[in-house]
Amino acid sequence: MRLEPGAVAVVTGASEGIGRALAVALAERGARLVIAARDAARLEEVAAVCMSRGGQCIAVPTDVGDEPSCRRLIERTIEAYGRLDVLINNAGITMWAKFEALADCAILETVMRVNYFGAAWLTWCALPHLKRSQGRIVAIASVAGLTGVPERSAYAASKHAMVGLFESLRIELAPTGVTVTIVAPDFVLTQIHRRAFGPDGRALGTSPMQEARLTSAEACARRILRAIDRRERLALTSLRSRVGLWLRLVAPALVDRIAARAIRNRY
Repeated sequence: MRLEPGAVAVVTGASEGIGRALAVALAERGARLVIAARDAARLEEVAAVCMSRGGQCIAVPTDVGDEPSCRRLIERTIEAYGRLDVLINNAGITMWAKFEALADCAILETVMRVNYFGAAWLTWCALPHLKRSQGRIVAIASVAGLTGVPERSAYAASKHAMVGLFESLRIELAPTGVTVTIVAPDFVLTQIHRRAFGPDGRALGTSPMQEARLTSAEACARRILRAIDRRERLALTSLRSRVGLWLRLVAPALVDRIAARAIRNRY
């Protein structure tokens, strides 16, 4: 069933990339939005765009790696609109380094805190409201949450954890009418690659990817919206990821070699 105009949606990581594209696309459908990210100024810019496209939008600066901030985000949503229909857990951070090259293992905790715990905390806070609306939970994971990816160990681990959480929640919530859609995007053109942690724990500053070969955030958002409309279980955003998932069942060693080559060639 297509998401109705006026539906209330929370989108995290909405200041750029996939989150921004999703917020704008939802606004064009007449959604009532609460968008969240750490950068307040950029968030307000996105809110202005959303309102110019026909949606209602409230910007709530939020660090999903902080549990009280997650709680405040959901409280603010209910104060503003009185309900919640869709929670899109999109905020995330990444890293690019071989595991043995890490200068400090604290990076593992940082990535897990944002990518996994942030989604878990938000979902826990939102569940009573989503159950009342028989709403939709959307977890923006990654193909790295379905298979190993070299030089992305902390990121892949956090996305594997995310997939495990939401696969389990889907079963638990089935009697309530709340559905869970896990999205596993392939490589997407966003700023996340430039801010990826390097082995020293600092942001790379430049993208290690061949960006001309990446999927646009807008194209990815269109596929995600289709999955939300259909309440799909798992949405893969490229043919390569669909083939790779099948190959992993029948030829896992081949998938390992493909993953190593893709990262070596930066996709």
